[in-house]
Amino acid sequence: MKSILLKTQTIAFLLLGFALAFAQNSMKVPSDAVFYMEINGKLLDKKINWEKFNPFLQQIDKKEKGKPSWNDYSKTGIKYDATQKHYARISDSVKSYTAHFVLDNKEKFQQFINSSKKKGLEVSKKNNYSYVDLDEDLFVAWNDQHAMITLIDYHKRSKDSWDDAIYAIDSTANATVDSVYVEADSTATAYAEEVKPFNYKDEIKYLKEEIKYLKSDIKSYNADIAKYQKDIKYLEKHHKYPEVKKEPEAVVDSAYSEDAVEAMPPPISQDDYVETEAYPLDSQYQKEMDSLNAEKFKIVKGIAESNFDKYFNSNLEIEVPAEMLNFRDTNSDVFVYADYGKILNEGLYKNMYRRYDFTQFLGKLYNSNSAYNLYFDKDKVRLVNNYQHKDPETQKSISAVYKGKKNKKLTALINDRSIGYYAMNVNGLKYFDMMYSFLQDSGDEEYQKEIQLVMETMKIVLDEEAIAKIAPGNGIFVLNELKSKKVEYTDFDYDADYNEKEIKKTKDVMVPNFTFAFATENEGYWKRIFDVLSTNKEFAKKFTKNGDFYSFKDGKNSYVDQLFFTVKDGIVYLTTSVDNLNTKYQSSESEKWMKDSAKYPLSGRLDVKKLLVGLEQEFKSPSERKTLEMLKKNVGEMYFKTEAKSGSIQTEMNYNTNPDSENSLMYFFDLFDEMFKNKESAKKEKTF
Repeated sequence: MKSILLKTQTIAFLLLGFALAFAQNSMKVPSDAVFYMEINGKLLDKKINWEKFNPFLQQIDKKEKGKPSWNDYSKTGIKYDATQKHYARISDSVKSYTAHFVLDNKEKFQQFINSSKKKGLEVSKKNNYSYVDLDEDLFVAWNDQHAMITLIDYHKRSKDSWDDAIYAIDSTANATVDSVYVEADSTATAYAEEVKPFNYKDEIKYLKEEIKYLKSDIKSYNADIAKYQKDIKYLEKHHKYPEVKKEPEAVVDSAYSEDAVEAMPPPISQDDYVETEAYPLDSQYQKEMDSLNAEKFKIVKGIAESNFDKYFNSNLEIEVPAEMLNFRDTNSDVFVYADYGKILNEGLYKNMYRRYDFTQFLGKLYNSNSAYNLYFDKDKVRLVNNYQHKDPETQKSISAVYKGKKNKKLTALINDRSIGYYAMNVNGLKYFDMMYSFLQDSGDEEYQKEIQLVMETMKIVLDEEAIAKIAPGNGIFVLNELKSKKVEYTDFDYDADYNEKEIKKTKDVMVPNFTFAFATENEGYWKRIFDVLSTNKEFAKKFTKNGDFYSFKDGKNSYVDQLFFTVKDGIVYLTTSVDNLNTKYQSSESEKWMKDSAKYPLSGRLDVKKLLVGLEQEFKSPSERKTLEMLKKNVGEMYFKTEAKSGSIQTEMNYNTNPDSENSLMYFFDLFDEMFKNKESAKKEKTF
């Protein structure tokens, strides 16, 4: 009995050990990745019409390479209904983008790669995969069922970019960089050493590197250098430049006469330049650049190979950090995660912020996760974005701003005829708390006490409650229409003697008819402002009062004829027409917009077709008019709403597409295809 139990335990431990070993052998998306994307092939593959998409890709390929390199992009060997995973990394010297694919036909994929790679370039064979470089910084590897493509941008860090103190800090930080990068670039470790005293040999080496950098533009100056060398030889021999033949005296201002022919200098004998030598640095420069490019390619190739080895020696499963998947919806067509804090604070930006003491403040400001779920529905595209600060307390203060009071009075300004609107219902008082949370502990540690004192002083000086009563945080902007208006402007012309002459001209400009309104709990404050403007000696010339309305008129050539101001029932209005404040008929659709504008902290819509109709006069040429008509036929309406939800700030954007398309994904193809055809047609018309 004991023997059976012992064997059972042994087998169980072995199975557990194998399971753990197998789990640990998964390929992990690096935790420092600044970008991660999943493409849901199972859903997207059903929405792509390859009969339409394939000819379009062939046409683009033909335009770039002279002839299509591949005849059927629906059969590249890639399993399109499988999930694709992409991610990007950024460090001081290396930026990389990696994508993982599943294959359904290895032979077809190899044929596709052979059609894309440079002629004569051999595929490298490894124990469990093959790989080839499609370009100097683009590599692809594959085995029977999986493929991996990586784009690597490498730049050796330059010591002259920032001062020594910053560089020393940056070098120390580099010690934590992934071992792949350190192994690939053996010189990188030298930068992690302690800064040494001045050494003239190092300085000479540095100056030589600077010379190499300066030579990088030498080709663009070769023509000028050759000309100057000829001029030098001519001056050495003749002590002057070649004389320019003078025009006959009878011709007045011949230099600018239409009938005058530009005088050419007398022919210069080749004897004058017998000692001229070909510029000696060109070939030397080319050799040095070839050497540098070869060294760079060797490093990039080493990084790519190391990444390929790591992946193809794993169980080929991609393990993603849980933090990146917090807001992923498995029903979305595309999911994207982005860490804007790392994107903005890494590499060059990191050093720049350190130099100007921005690091801690900006690091806290952008220390957040952003996730996007994209849906290609039948008749619209949906994009849901979740923003979440990594510090829970800071996120609470941000969410509090998005929990303001509702104000239904502002919704009456929304109407069916409007082009669009933007409405907000946020908590203005909580906005101050949010800003204080960003400033908290965001300065130099040495001056924390001073910063705390400044913040306390700000709180005393700023009467937050009084400010919030002036503008609590409820507002709306409504763009009703765009109208054409003729305005005069001054242009300048010149006579034959180049005397300046003013000319009065007119042109048509598009003028917006809009209303901006916001709530207030202190009407008296705004009325006093308007009263001062209408009674002040200088302002009263343009700012006048008529009943309950104040008007501002700048002049007849102003783009906006007149602006009207008033305060009524706790609302401050600014509009281009008093009629905009009258209640208009609202359909069931606009009533829905009204409810959303009162319900959500932020919301809005834009009718792109109406906007284009309003901008119609801006499209002048026949090709522009043709493009306009095509856009008017295809564009739809945009709508968005934002709220605090699931411990984040969630924004949903909807774009209604043309119902004539198969779905919203093919809508974009149809739109781009028609634009491409119009562009090609316009080129042919110009040729004839």
